[in-house]
Amino acid sequence: MAQVQFQHVYKTYDDGTQALVDFDLQVQDGEFMVLVGSSGCGKSTALRLLAGLETLTAGNILIDDDDINDKPPQQRNIAMVFQNYALYPHMTVRQNLAFPLKMMKRGRADTERRVQQAAALLELTALLERKPGQLSGGQRQRVAMGRAIVREPRVFLMDEPLSNLDARLRVSIRADIAGLQKKMGTTTLYVTHDQVEAMTLGERVAVMNEGRLQQLGAPQDLYEKPANTFVAGFIGNPGMNLFSAQLAKVDNRIQVMLGDYKITVSDTNVVAPDTLASCTGQDLIVGLRPESFIPGSGDDDTLPARISSVETLGHEQLIYFTAPWSGGKTLVARQGSLQHIAHHEVLLKPDTSQLYFFTAEGVAIY
Repeated sequence: MAQVQFQHVYKTYDDGTQALVDFDLQVQDGEFMVLVGSSGCGKSTALRLLAGLETLTAGNILIDDDDINDKPPQQRNIAMVFQNYALYPHMTVRQNLAFPLKMMKRGRADTERRVQQAAALLELTALLERKPGQLSGGQRQRVAMGRAIVREPRVFLMDEPLSNLDARLRVSIRADIAGLQKKMGTTTLYVTHDQVEAMTLGERVAVMNEGRLQQLGAPQDLYEKPANTFVAGFIGNPGMNLFSAQLAKVDNRIQVMLGDYKITVSDTNVVAPDTLASCTGQDLIVGLRPESFIPGSGDDDTLPARISSVETLGHEQLIYFTAPWSGGKTLVARQGSLQHIAHHEVLLKPDTSQLYFFTAEGVAIY
């Protein structure tokens, strides 16, 4: 096991593309850390720099306080699992698992011990004499993980290892990976673009965008207290609804002004009334999670909406709508499956204790 540190790391390619900008991250000994973000955000670049597959432009990367900037990949004692399995098709599962140990010139007895341990851990013992072409996608991914495990590395790196699997299998293998990491206790950095995967796997999650770390924290903290509008819109399925508004103070209550409409902020909102009062008259961005809408009946704080589409998911419905107060944006509400949506024109009542507030630049107000 090992502690990993990225200290003010920059990576700029020859064409001027900045893949990482002042990237600072510390991964604790034995921690399961997930890097999440959309394609091109720099998350895979961070893994490749740690593995020694690319050279950083500036900054330092340390493992247990040992600066590894100038160490070749084979001296870093890191194992990496890729998206495409990278198995040798002409070798059996046993031979694939043993191959990295052969390259490390391990003895036959030690190699067999490690292969058997990894096979038992990953439920591959009955498949040791099969070749990759005879395996399912999930089995091939477990072999790829086993090939990393047999090396007994200080750090595991996983670069979108489940993206080639179907949705049902991803859920199953995801649970396997989480359980495996807990058993082994090896420091793990896991890269994904899937925020559901990130939220269910990571002890902590690092949200990235355009080469910069946006927020680092426990999954629930990211959901409940996003640092900015990017995190708010990215974390959650669907993400947070965001729309422009101004605040006004009326009869000692803070109101959100939405054009010709207004809603009153609940006294139980997480943001203190004094803080919100200091923002009155400013252009702000207001956020509301899809589950924070309920059907309205025309009383106070009820807003009109026009339904554009409904996705029925069995246990719930996602209702996509536009509204005269949303600035032309399509928003989404989450409702229980028993609530029948019969009309295109509806009234929705937002839970004003669950309103989020951001500056015009997108920084959270708390």
